[in-house]
Amino acid sequence: MSSIEPWTCPTCANHVTTPFCPQCGESPLRPPDLTLRAIGAKVLHAATSIDGRLISTMWVLLRHPGELTVAHLNGKRMPYVPPFQLFLIANAFFFAMQSLTDTQIFGSTLESHLHHQDWSSLAQSLVAERVAKLGTSLRQYTTTFDRAAVLNAKSLIILMVVPFTLLLWMTSLRARKPFVAFVYFSLHLYTFLLLLFSLALAIAAIEVRLGGLGLDSPNVDNILSIINLGLCGGYLFFALKPVFGSHGITRLVKAATMTLMAGLIVLGYRFAIFLITLYTA
Repeated sequence: MSSIEPWTCPTCANHVTTPFCPQCGESPLRPPDLTLRAIGAKVLHAATSIDGRLISTMWVLLRHPGELTVAHLNGKRMPYVPPFQLFLIANAFFFAMQSLTDTQIFGSTLESHLHHQDWSSLAQSLVAERVAKLGTSLRQYTTTFDRAAVLNAKSLIILMVVPFTLLLWMTSLRARKPFVAFVYFSLHLYTFLLLLFSLALAIAAIEVRLGGLGLDSPNVDNILSIINLGLCGGYLFFALKPVFGSHGITRLVKAATMTLMAGLIVLGYRFAIFLITLYTA
């Protein structure tokens, strides 16, 4: 075994005679560490180690709905990305897809709220009051609103998980599960939905490339929405059995009910982003 030359930890200034600083875990910097080859090797190692765990987690999430939640509840956590971190990764991927396709699902434009939403009549009244109070024009306020809506939709997306978790808990009291089970289940569901929305964005972008209107087309929007609801219902149907032991007709009814809940929460989130942006922008 080769001896380790004494070195001084650059982080905590300790005099160290071991390969790693016992206080902070720092390792001594060697001249080869500053070469492009060494940097590339570290990036590759980091990417493969993270991606390997992430890919394994995503595989279980998509291939075996509910089993990832069960694994975390049983303490089997090392092979998988934690639920909240997984949700944030899916969130980042989803908003990257929105940027690439130049399409917003949750951070709808002010024009969309004013003319293309179920609450458009109410939005027109509220926006008129807000514009008058700020003493600005609708055109100027639209630019400010649209920019803020995108940021709010990205930073507040966890708000969708909260009501679903509470509703799931209230409708599953007989399951006698710890509250964290409902939190994990909801995080995994919305991770799945964000990936589903990302796929829908990609399909819509391809449709635009082929000369269509993408999500601006009511037919495309409706078809993708129906497919998303169907896949969400399928995920919930398969996930309910391993996590909550649901079976038979009860399992089917609960999956359908929870799918409806998730769909309504998505609409509610879009309306909430409108209100939050309206009164903060």
